[in-house]
Amino acid sequence: MSTIRFIVPGVPAPGGSKKAFIVRTRTGALRSNIVDDAKRNAPWRSLVSVVAMQAMKGLPPFQGPIKLDVEFRMPRAKNHYRKNGALTASAPRDHTKKPDRTKLLRALEDALSGIVWRDDTQVVGGEVTKRFVGYDEAPGAAVTVVPLLGIDRPAISTRARG
Repeated sequence: MSTIRFIVPGVPAPGGSKKAFIVRTRTGALRSNIVDDAKRNAPWRSLVSVVAMQAMKGLPPFQGPIKLDVEFRMPRAKNHYRKNGALTASAPRDHTKKPDRTKLLRALEDALSGIVWRDDTQVVGGEVTKRFVGYDEAPGAAVTVVPLLGIDRPAISTRARG
């Protein structure tokens, strides 16, 4: 299989934190119930899944190790712009506000599991960035997935250093 690239349009949403609750079943047994507390997570994950399915074109999920590169393109606040559309002098260059890139990545990886790869544990490397979009750009996520099976890579030493 070869590299897959796609762009997911829309405002990226974070994966959020997981919360666990102990509940008693009708039989009296105790079990845990885990929920994701992210507010906009479900629609974003659905959109990521749909776009990924289209990009995979009916191919089965990748097997083996994967490199994942993602660029999250975040919208700017309206107060970053002047009336003429130019950026204000006080507009920040980098996106250093919430959501953080690890939570954005969590939502994206979960949405791609079972579609692009079997499980997100297969992701062994890659680059994740987030940036503001320009005035004429749309927010979203640019995704590149590279299967690493069959690619000649340098071995990683497992020897302890001392």
